[in-house]
Amino acid sequence: MGREVSESCIDSLLIEMVSTYCNRFYANKPELAARRIEAIGYQVGHQLSERYTMERPRFSDHLEAIKFICKDFWSELFKKQIDNLKTNHRGTFVLQDNRFRWLTRMSIDQSPENGASEEPSILADEKAVESMHLYFPCGIIRGALSNLGIPCAVSADISNLPACSFVIRIKA
Repeated sequence: MGREVSESCIDSLLIEMVSTYCNRFYANKPELAARRIEAIGYQVGHQLSERYTMERPRFSDHLEAIKFICKDFWSELFKKQIDNLKTNHRGTFVLQDNRFRWLTRMSIDQSPENGASEEPSILADEKAVESMHLYFPCGIIRGALSNLGIPCAVSADISNLPACSFVIRIKA
């Protein structure tokens, strides 16, 4: 029987980590906070990938490794597979999760009674906070792929919460 951690514990840990790095350690340097959060995710992804591929043969190509991330790896982390995988067959992959678990409790309320539609700066601030929460999963994906011998850059896009797209660009 595998060891598991409560979802609420992971959610709280992620929220506290982002809050601490953004508001306490690097309050005036959001780019440095983002790099640190992504680096922690990288270590987690690297170690998880090592654990989940211990009994498997090495992957023969990039697509096979990306499919592993979309199916097996994602299922281990989030109890579901990636909803959609797209590629341009030139080293760019887009992984779409229509209900990304770590964003399900976040939302931007654009209703007029809350004033959000009148204040674009408030929306921009909320988007910035949400994007800080995406550096950790981007690091996890990059670390997992790095462990599989695939150097890459990973970015995330949130246009319609709680959906999230992760863009993976393989480095040549």
